[in-house]
Formats: sequence, C-alpha cells, structure tokens
Amino acid sequence: MVSEHAALLKDSVADFIGRGMTIGRVRALRGTPGEYDRAVWRQMAELGWLGISIPEAYGGMGLGLAETAIVAEGLGRALAPEPYTACAVLAAGAIAASDNEALKRALLPAIAGGERIAALAWQEEAGALDGNHIAARATPFEGGYRLNGTKRYVSGAAGADAYVVAARSDEGLVLGIVERDAPGVSLELAAIADGRHFGTLALDDALLPREKVAAVGEAAAEALASALDRARAIAGAELYGVMSRALEMSVDYMKTRVQFGKPIGSFQALQHRAVDLYIQQQLASAVLDDSLRALDAGPDAPTREAIASRLKARCSDAAVRITREAIQIHGAIGFTDEYDAGLYLKRALVLAAWLGNSTQHRRRYAALALKAEA
Repeated sequence: MVSEHAALLKDSVADFIGRGMTIGRVRALRGTPGEYDRAVWRQMAELGWLGISIPEAYGGMGLGLAETAIVAEGLGRALAPEPYTACAVLAAGAIAASDNEALKRALLPAIAGGERIAALAWQEEAGALDGNHIAARATPFEGGYRLNGTKRYVSGAAGADAYVVAARSDEGLVLGIVERDAPGVSLELAAIADGRHFGTLALDDALLPREKVAAVGEAAAEALASALDRARAIAGAELYGVMSRALEMSVDYMKTRVQFGKPIGSFQALQHRAVDLYIQQQLASAVLDDSLRALDAGPDAPTREAIASRLKARCSDAAVRITREAIQIHGAIGFTDEYDAGLYLKRALVLAAWLGNSTQHRRRYAALALKAEA
C-alpha cells in the first residue's frame, strides 16, 4: 500500500514533469556540452529532491531509497537529462557514508540545495563492479595526498563542480573531493548513445588537501561499496520509468494504428507480445518494490550486494527487452531518430550497462549465494 507521503511525492513529480519535461527539451539538450539545464537542477533542489536520502543533520530530508526511487522513476519516464542518480544519489551517497564530519557538514547541504554538483570518479576499466580494480595512486605528503591516474566512465561529469575521487594508497582506499578546476585535473567528455556524456578524468599530481579527504581504508571502501549498491537500486527505478513509458507508447500505438481496416491491437500476435511485455514490467515492479523495502531496512553488506544485483539485473533485462520491442511494434517509424521510441531504447541501453550489466549482476548474485551456503 502506498503511503500518503509517497503518494504526495509521486503527484509532485508528475506535476513537475508535466509542466516542463518535454521530449523536445530532451532533444534540444542531447549532445550539447552542458548536457542539462542548471536552472532545472535548482528547481529540483527547491522541491527537496536532491536531499531526499541525505540525513537531516546535513541539510537533507533523511528519507529512504523508496522515496528517492519515486523521483528517479518519474525522471526516467520523461528521459530527463539531469544526472539525478549519478550526482544526487551516487556521489552524494559516497560522501554521506564517509566519516569526515566536517566535510559532510560543509558539502552535503550545498549538494542538497543545488549549489554544488559532485560526480563520483571511481571506475578505471570497463566491467568493474567494485573498488578492487582501482589503480590510481594517492601518495601522502604533509598536507594530504597527491593523486595520479585516470578515472573513466564518470557519469554526470559534464556539469559537475567537483569530483569524489577514489584512489589507492598504502593505507588502503582513499576517497576525497577534488575541484573541477584544480591544478593537475583535466576532463575530457565522450558522447554516449543517449546523448549524454561519460567523462575521463586525468589526475597529474592533483592535490587532495587533508580537509577534503572523505574517508581512508575500510571506511572508504565501505562508503564506496554502499553508494554503488544504492545507486544501482535507483538506476533500477529509473529503468522502470523508462520501460513503463515505452510500453504505454506501444499500447497506445496499437490502439490507433490501422492496417487492413482494423487497429493493429486487434491482431492476436501483437496482443500476445504486449502481454509478454506487460508481464516483464510487472516482474520488474515487484522486484523493485521488494528490493527497496529490503535495502531501506539496512541489511549487512553481502545481503545488500545481493539485493542490488538482483534488482539491477531484472530491471536492466526488462527495460532493454520492452524498449527494443517497442521499436518493432511501431514498425518503420520506430526505427527513425525522429520518433521518440528510439530515445527510450538508447536510454535503456545506457542505464542497463551502467554500474554493471545484467550478466555481471547475475554472476555476482550467484557468487554471493554460493558464498552464503559455504
């Protein structure tokens, strides 16, 4: 049963999206260096969305992933280009889970208020699921660390003011805040399928002052792992929004497109296909709801990892299948760039691969299950 608070939030998201989140806006912004509208980001902050899962002590609302998912699902339905999951969930979550209280009190209220945007720069090679493959070095010096290395596939990098960088030192993993325009920091953007960008962040003796070190050692490793799993769950919610809207578009088209004097929705073969897609959507919905409740209960790390992988795999597969078949249901127009169905497929493909694809997460889930049985 949906709580009154969740229902009000869902109505607020739908109203906001209905007033300005048009596909025309998405088309105008895709492929541009800015990627999204900073004014819209500030409006999202005013509504409290950027601080939903940030604790109240740091200027947020202190709510759970279930509420965060409502926003992500709505943004997914509209294909909104604002990097909500990458910046307001993943990067902010890594900071919030760290143990530098002074840094959290200085930075998190600015993130929740939309004044600062941070992106998490952790990945260095394709296919990495955790921090075990990080090779960038954090070399101690008297005022903090010197960072050297290259971080790839940084989502939300285009408009970020700062980066939460993960690097390795003799003390273990180091998480720290590096300003976009700091000496020794350079960024290159590469366009991806959905019109957004991944950033490649090069660090050449970039300074990480002691006061901007978020966490070191086990604390840093757990902060990163927790943020990644929580972001995977919210990416699942965004995928659910994408698949739901694509399925609605397909069903509406089947009701109105006429062939041989009849709506194509009257053809049994297409009815069966639509039912199959609806089942996939409902399975994803059930896993999403169950997983969000479980994650908000604060499980231990292995359980959290298994839940996140189950959710990400299910929603990735369902979204890719539904959006691919939406193209086919729309026939010739579905294959054109001018028709919106293709935009939903491209977004689903990017989100499904981000933070680990379905195959990787099924393998991870299986490995965790075997470990639990041993």
